[in-house]
Amino acid sequence: MLREIVLDTETTGTEAKNGDRLIEIGAVELFNHIPTGKSYHCYINPERAVSEGAFGVHGLSDAFLADKPLFKQILPGFLEFLGDAQLVIHNAPFDVGFINMEFARLGAGAPPPIALDDVVDTLPMARRKHPGAANNLDALCSRYGIDNSRRTKHGALLDAQILAEVYVELLGGKQTSLGLLVAEAAAPTGPDLPGAVAAPPRTYRSRLSDAERERHDVFRASLGPAAIWTDYIPPAEAN
Repeated sequence: MLREIVLDTETTGTEAKNGDRLIEIGAVELFNHIPTGKSYHCYINPERAVSEGAFGVHGLSDAFLADKPLFKQILPGFLEFLGDAQLVIHNAPFDVGFINMEFARLGAGAPPPIALDDVVDTLPMARRKHPGAANNLDALCSRYGIDNSRRTKHGALLDAQILAEVYVELLGGKQTSLGLLVAEAAAPTGPDLPGAVAAPPRTYRSRLSDAERERHDVFRASLGPAAIWTDYIPPAEAN
């Protein structure tokens, strides 16, 4: 069974090699290109100021990040969530560059750097599929009819959720053809989280044959009673 982690980050600026740091990581889990409902999210104290340009993108202020954990403190949980999964990232050199720079800052005993060759980069995938067209995340959402109205500010978890949908479309729309009802893990919300918004469930029209539906039911059952599908089975299937 193929396990993939779709990942996105936010940072203090655009230059990891010049001292910019990670401030947010968001990731969602896929099995065989299907979301399981499991996600990872954290904010990080970068121990430096957020640039004005970066703040305009994600809205995460120095004051908001001041009491968040350091990268070394979130690392064990982050690595546990990643496991040995295949990473899926849009414009992978940017995010991987920042993660590897954070690893390097830890010195002796740090995890080995992530190799770009081991990462699925959806940006060149999109460029190959749509040469000459805009292939940023907003453009791809528009092209594939994916609702990104929640994306008033960039946020790592929300962008990872949206990228997971885009990735499946780049692969040929397998998720849509399965006709799944997927509840996206909601982005963190609350008065102290700038730009946070809740993600409404997305509904997909079923185009399954009886044989395909039976195979999917077997797969869904294998995820256990706590799986996200349990709460989102259409009434016709529940009876």
